[in-house]
Amino acid sequence: MPETNDSKTSRERVIALADREQLTVRQLAQRLGGYAGLSFVGTAQTIADDMQEWLETEGSDGFNIMFPWLPGGLDAFVDKVIPELQRRGIFRREYEGTTLRENLGLPRPENQFFR
Repeated sequence: MPETNDSKTSRERVIALADREQLTVRQLAQRLGGYAGLSFVGTAQTIADDMQEWLETEGSDGFNIMFPWLPGGLDAFVDKVIPELQRRGIFRREYEGTTLRENLGLPRPENQFFR
């Protein structure tokens, strides 16, 4: 692996793992190359079912959504899953405020240049 200024610690850990366990490049890629998080796969309804169950039984303040392909995966999620979540009342239809600060419930700081 060529050395760069990016992710030096991660690079060193990967090299140490490969060396310690005598892994081939293929074995290393199989071990580290995939996403090991929770996956919801299916129709818009079954994905919404899984997300709703997770919200109600496990507790969550949101999801990080990753798509197997772009832009099609994003388009499908926005066009099919989001409306299903909205129909169920578990995804907003509009924001309360007009700025990110308002939507996060943060006070507007006083302007240091104008009162």
